[in-house]
Amino acid sequence: MKVTLIVVGKSDLGAISTLIAEYENRLKHYCRFELLVAKTVTKAKGLTVKEILENESREIQKHLNPKAVLVLLDDKGAQKSSLEFSAFLGDMRERAVPELCFLIGGAYGFSEHIRSICLHKLSLSKMTFTHQMVRPIFMEQLYRAFTILNSEPYHHE
Repeated sequence: MKVTLIVVGKSDLGAISTLIAEYENRLKHYCRFELLVAKTVTKAKGLTVKEILENESREIQKHLNPKAVLVLLDDKGAQKSSLEFSAFLGDMRERAVPELCFLIGGAYGFSEHIRSICLHKLSLSKMTFTHQMVRPIFMEQLYRAFTILNSEPYHHE
């Protein structure tokens, strides 16, 4: 199964980029993993939030595979424990889903169009994180889920 993570905007923090690279390397042992960056625009260009979201939506869509199952990472999504998330991942693998695509939005989230095309919505926490911080946190949980599915000793419960 291929797992794609689409994020909006480049990471400008070295420590976050280092963590992302570490988990990207670890994930390649379990799946065909690809991290894709959709372009973002800033409010400095005089755009409204709605216009920013519409532009980001178009950029995200350039990376979408029509056969992929889309999972939106959103604070209003379902919260799952690490075990529940690994079961979800295992279920997708057993169903022979060719690609599972997770989406992390920019500072303003997602357009209504992107929200409407995602079959699943997942929340990492009731707390708010920056869209930059969510990237390594989610990638660690993805790695953890694969180690759980493979009965490896990384996760303790």
